[in-house]
Amino acid sequence: MSPSSKATSQTTSKGTLLLDDIESPIGRIAIAAREGRLCALEFGRARLEQQLAPRYGGAPRRRARDPFGISTRIRAYLAGDLAAVDHISVEAAGTVFQRRVWRALRRIPAGRTMTYGELARALDHRAAARAVGAANGRNPISIVVPCHRLVGGDASLTGYGGGLWRKRWLLRHEGALQPTGSRGAGRYRPGPRADRADR
Repeated sequence: MSPSSKATSQTTSKGTLLLDDIESPIGRIAIAAREGRLCALEFGRARLEQQLAPRYGGAPRRRARDPFGISTRIRAYLAGDLAAVDHISVEAAGTVFQRRVWRALRRIPAGRTMTYGELARALDHRAAARAVGAANGRNPISIVVPCHRLVGGDASLTGYGGGLWRKRWLLRHEGALQPTGSRGAGRYRPGPRADRADR
């Protein structure tokens, strides 16, 4: 299939979710995209469907190779080009506050982390660290919306839907986690304080 015919096949069925799988060092990554935007990224097809079902119901789904070039960008990120996912367009349905948190997450540079409290302050919600944590936990687009870059107030690893071992791998891959012991514990460089992250 030529590049032009491939692009046409991915844009003619409006609303159709295009599904692809990506092999990676942290397991199979499953993605769904439509109309040029990434809708969900999860670890495994079952988890992907759990994300899609409440948002898209019975919307048609079709397997596609590298929809809109998104799989290529994710593979490049996994290979070390950490900026490759920065400009992927996303479609993440959520509350107004959740979407603000998710947009702010994308402003944390690779190789850096923030605490939940720091992100809450960046959003002018100084007492909303728990709400930030809840929004972070509902992020439907892992890696591209980098919820793994949020850490606890003491810079410790905290919950991650894909498993703490994946969070640890991602932070090491980005250079944010410095090993301190044989069991894989780590310390983080101080995260940057976002400058009005949602603007």
